[in-house]
Formats: sequence, C-alpha cells, structure tokens
Amino acid sequence: MERELWRLLYRLVKQLDVGWGSWRYSTGDIVVVYLWAVVHDRPTAWAACPENWPTDLCPQPLPTQGTLSRRLRKPACVLLLTAVEQRLIGLLNLGQGIVKKIDGKALAVSLVSKDPDAGYGRGAGGKQLGYKLHVIWGDGPMPLAWDLSPMNVSEKRVARWLIEGLAGGGYLLADTEYDANPLYDAAQAEGFQLVAKKRKGKGLGHQRHSPSRLRSIELLGTAFGAALYRQRTAIETSFGTLVTFGGGLASLPAWVRRFHRVRHWVQAKLLIAGTRSLAKNPQLLVA
Repeated sequence: MERELWRLLYRLVKQLDVGWGSWRYSTGDIVVVYLWAVVHDRPTAWAACPENWPTDLCPQPLPTQGTLSRRLRKPACVLLLTAVEQRLIGLLNLGQGIVKKIDGKALAVSLVSKDPDAGYGRGAGGKQLGYKLHVIWGDGPMPLAWDLSPMNVSEKRVARWLIEGLAGGGYLLADTEYDANPLYDAAQAEGFQLVAKKRKGKGLGHQRHSPSRLRSIELLGTAFGAALYRQRTAIETSFGTLVTFGGGLASLPAWVRRFHRVRHWVQAKLLIAGTRSLAKNPQLLVA
C-alpha cells in the first residue's frame, strides 16, 4: 500500500512543482524523497539510501541526507507541500458541508526531551511536553484548515487565526475551551455560527457578550441544537482515523524534533491521509 500511496503523491508533487531553479535537485525531487521516508515512518537518512528503494522507483541520483535537511527548511518546500494539500482538498471536495468541527490534538514528546521548541501544556491525561495540532475538520479524511504550535500556546489564539481563514458558512462546533466572545465574533464575521458549551461556573455577568455567543447558548437549549452539537464527536473519529492506519499520524518518532521538522511530518501525514482516500477514487485525479 505504501508504494501505491507514494506513487499518487509523486504524481501530485510533480504536477505542482513550479520549476527547477539553480538547484541540482528540484523542490519536487526533495519533497518526493521526503514523502518516501514519511510513508514508511523512517528518517530522511533512511530515504537517502538507494537500498531502501525499489529499483523501478528510486530517483537517480538520490539527494544526501544533508541536502534533504537543508532544502526541506526552504520556503519552496513548504509552499509545494501546501499546494499538494490544497489540491487534495479540492479533488476530494472536502468543504461542501455546512457543519465544521474545531479541536486540538496533543503531540507529546518525552518529558526529558531537549527540544527547545516544545512547550508544556495540557495534553491527554494531564500536563505534557510537546506540540499541539489545531484543526478545523469537515467530513473528509483531512482537515480543511490546520496549524501547529508548541503545547503551551492558547488554543483560543490559534483558533482565531484558523477561523479567520475559513471559507463558506454554516455551523462550527467546539468544546468548552472555545467558549470565548472573540471567537464567536470571528466566526460570525466569516459566516459561521460557533456552537460551544458554556464553561462551567461561568455566568453571563454584566459584561458585553457576543450576540453569536448568546445565540449559541439559546441554540443548545433546543432539540435541534442538541442534535447538531452531537455531531461534534465526529472529530474524535477523524482524529482516530488519522492515527490508526499504517503510515498515519501516531506519536512523534524520536527523530522528529524542532518545530520545522514536526510541521513537515504532520503535513506529510495529512497528505497521506488524503491520498488514501484519493486512491479509492482515482478518477478524481486530473491527468
């Protein structure tokens, strides 16, 4: 299966690679070798060895591990990975539904890790060290929008940035962590009604509240609102699907440290998830 997934990713990358430039290896060459490593849950040093490739797929010549490490930090690689992500979202028509969900997933590292970019924050079961993946998910195999931050960065802060870039309109479902007036206002400005349960022990008091927050409280008191909010749990299924298939986004391996490496790894895993869905519908891939 890894071979077929990589072939589809290779095709997408090569279609979207914008040019050669002055490098010995094109940006597309660097990205496809990196994706070969990620699909197999291996470090870039593994992908730089010809013996780890089938003879009919191995690029000639292969970039060295040092070349991969340097080039992956260039903006061109980030832009190409993002272009592939947007193409997959378009091919899979992921933004069609009116109900979206927002949440975060902790990506912990060892508590004794020396990674200076990781932060302490709330993770599964208590305090953890690492990063957090913030996503807005529709109904498809990959999120419509996402961002990565150290685990100590506020989810509300990242959520506001994600919401402000969200297209369309409808309902945005969230847990109590997102029950904040600025987020309701931001969602309303983009045509979305944020629906989040009110934080426990927090009355309305005498302060000004977003009309959208008041609407959310009213909505959750109705049968329609309760049924709508039950759809929020679908994001747990989406996260579960993302981590349970071979090559999925499980715990961060020991060689994925520092913010730029974690971001590349997460984005590649999201591309693999989208490509798995595309593999079931290959007619969607433009020739």
